[in-house]
Amino acid sequence: MLMSETIDVEEEYDKIYRYCFYKLRSREKAEDITQETFLRFFASDSYYNRGQRLRYLYTIARNLCVDEWRAHQKELLMAEPEQVKAAEGAEEKMILAVSVKLALEKLDEEEREIILLRYVNEISIGTISGIYHLSRFAVYRKLKKAVKHLEILLGKE
Repeated sequence: MLMSETIDVEEEYDKIYRYCFYKLRSREKAEDITQETFLRFFASDSYYNRGQRLRYLYTIARNLCVDEWRAHQKELLMAEPEQVKAAEGAEEKMILAVSVKLALEKLDEEEREIILLRYVNEISIGTISGIYHLSRFAVYRKLKKAVKHLEILLGKE
C-alpha cells in the first residue's frame, strides 16, 4: 500500500471539529459530525489508496454538515465567543477575536468557509479546489475576494 499522503488523526480531528463548529455553531453537533466523519472515512476505502485522503476527509465533513443543516432548516444557535486565555494584552486579543468572529459572521457562507479552510485549518488551495470541484485559480480568486471583503468589514481597506 502506497502512503503518498499520511494524516495525523489527532491534528486533523481538531481541524475537522473546528470546521464543523464554524459551520454548525453548535458544539454538540460539531462533535457528532466530526465523529461520524472519521467513522465514515475509516470505513470507506474508495479514496484510501489514491493519495487524496485529506480531500476526502473534508468532503465527508462538508457533506455531513450540509445534511445536518438541511435536516434542521432552522436558525442555528450562535455560539458564545471563546474567552482568550489570560495573558498580557488579553483584552486586546479578546476584542480582536470577537471583531474577527463578528466580521466572519457577516461574510456569506462560501466566503467564510474558504477562509476557515485555508487560514484556520491550513488546508492547501489544491485540496480546497478538490472539495469544491473548482480550479485552483477559481479558489484563489474566491479566497482573495473573501479576504478583501473581511478586511473591509474589519475596517482595514
